[in-house]
Amino acid sequence: MHLPYQRGPLHDLADTPVAYDAVLAEVTEEALARITPEGNLEHPGAVLDIGDTSLGVTALLALAWQRTKDPRAREAVRRSLSFHLRERVYTQDNPGYPNLRARDSGLPYARYVLEAGAHPIGDWPSTVWALLQAVSVLDAADGLLDDAQHAELLGLAHGYWRWLTEATFFNPQEAGNQAIGCVVGGLMLARHLPSAEGEPVRARALSLYADEIRARRVRDRGELLPPEHGGSYDNNYGPISLSFLAQAHRITGEEVFAQDGDALARYIDARLTNGGFDSGGPRYSEQHSGFESVLGLRYFSRRIASDLGRYRGDTRWGRHAVHPDGGIDGHFAFMLVWQIQDPARWHRTPSTAIARHQLRAGTVSVAFDDRMTPALIEAAGTYYLAAAVDRRHGFGPVVDGFLLCRPMGRVRVRDIRTGELAAKLVTKPVVDREHVLRHVRSLYGTDGTSLWVTVAVERLDGAPYLLAGLPYATDDGHLVRRTAEAEATSAGALRLTHPRGQGPDHFDARAEITQEQAAFALAADPRGYGNPDEGWRHLVSSTALEAGPVAGAPEDLHVFAVRYGPEGPFTPAFESGAQGLTVRTEAFTALIGEIAGDAHGDPELRLRA
Repeated sequence: MHLPYQRGPLHDLADTPVAYDAVLAEVTEEALARITPEGNLEHPGAVLDIGDTSLGVTALLALAWQRTKDPRAREAVRRSLSFHLRERVYTQDNPGYPNLRARDSGLPYARYVLEAGAHPIGDWPSTVWALLQAVSVLDAADGLLDDAQHAELLGLAHGYWRWLTEATFFNPQEAGNQAIGCVVGGLMLARHLPSAEGEPVRARALSLYADEIRARRVRDRGELLPPEHGGSYDNNYGPISLSFLAQAHRITGEEVFAQDGDALARYIDARLTNGGFDSGGPRYSEQHSGFESVLGLRYFSRRIASDLGRYRGDTRWGRHAVHPDGGIDGHFAFMLVWQIQDPARWHRTPSTAIARHQLRAGTVSVAFDDRMTPALIEAAGTYYLAAAVDRRHGFGPVVDGFLLCRPMGRVRVRDIRTGELAAKLVTKPVVDREHVLRHVRSLYGTDGTSLWVTVAVERLDGAPYLLAGLPYATDDGHLVRRTAEAEATSAGALRLTHPRGQGPDHFDARAEITQEQAAFALAADPRGYGNPDEGWRHLVSSTALEAGPVAGAPEDLHVFAVRYGPEGPFTPAFESGAQGLTVRTEAFTALIGEIAGDAHGDPELRLRA
């Protein structure tokens, strides 16, 4: 089975003016065939996220008219806009909506579900989206709308803004993408209002960003990030936040949006494997957005000089939102409008800058979590997650079922690049079950084709082994598919084990259940509202690569050595000396310095081919 939401790299989507004109032509023909006598452009099967969807298709038609002056599009825009103004504007409070600060305000909002009281919790983001669709139409209104429609739409957009910022609590779902989207809506609206009205809107938008979004950022892997549904980052919504930051910078030039976008872009770059796969998030573990991410990833790929377009999006949503039958949905249409308007193009080569939480060369990559434990390993097209044993998750030596992984002090890192080789040495202080301090030194080295991992720790009692990852998915070039096989070799005994327990808290890679499904099953709340990151932390055991210690290692050490990648001879040698531990493999020789490190306590590493 494949992972349905992670498909092709987004930079593979054609983004030339000709390609975009073809997309708009298809949208125009489908919309003209669908529009009802009343002017409704909603997909017939739409139930959720519906309050902005007809207006979203209207925005795409408005852009198409602006580029082609097709009179059919002009007429459809006017009819569909009349429909939205007449049928999709609500001013009476939605029964059960819990986030109002002022009852019976009379201000307009958009509904997530049309039926009164059916699902009011989604009205805030739906109104943000409706505001963004409205300002997209206003941007193309010159020569398209008559004065009366223009005035009514502008008044509606201003009313949406006031409902979002006065009648309700701001960002009630604690979703960074929604909050930044609201700010962008205000900034775009301000440009259409008379100065006396527009400047307060602009000032309010900037203050909301500073006080309600920027001041609440969460640090993860060295970067400050807009929080998403109670966590630091989400695979689906994080790149959408990046797109909102790109648009905010495009329309204002405010440096704060560029700085925060750069930070989020660097974070995404460190998370992503070379193949663009990623896993984890407080709302969705494996669901990746599609066209909604293109603007941000493309815009900031050039700013940070890295190939963010390798991000594997849901290419079923490669151009716009669609229903299962393939029919267009206007939800998120404003993102396609901005994407078409933005002249930036993809930066397609990897960053040459060394990143603390990433090791990347050729087709090999390791993404490290905040504690410098591998969160994802990629080699030979296979993706490995951190494995679990006895409720402990990570990568490191295991003795008597206890994983030596959780740091009990400063984790120190040293990087070296020389020619085709790249290496990262991670020195991590840990304590064992008896509270004895141990120093785990992990060397990750790659020539761009294979990944060599050497882990050294003071000699352990019992029968230790290295917990060396959970083989989870493989890349066939077009889709990411599930796997339970590993292309790995060890200098000690290597075994692939599967959990003996049953249920979602014992994750067997041979089963059809995905990591995200298991994580949601273990989360505290229902799927779609629970925190899969939190649920996954409840995992008791998993499929795992287990590597025994190397024979002939120095007497005072247990050494483990694993190579991920193509098969072949693997006979590493290890030797202790006055300067540290020498590691010899078929590709390189490395000298890992003494535990004490240099004059500042930082690890020492030498590397040569």
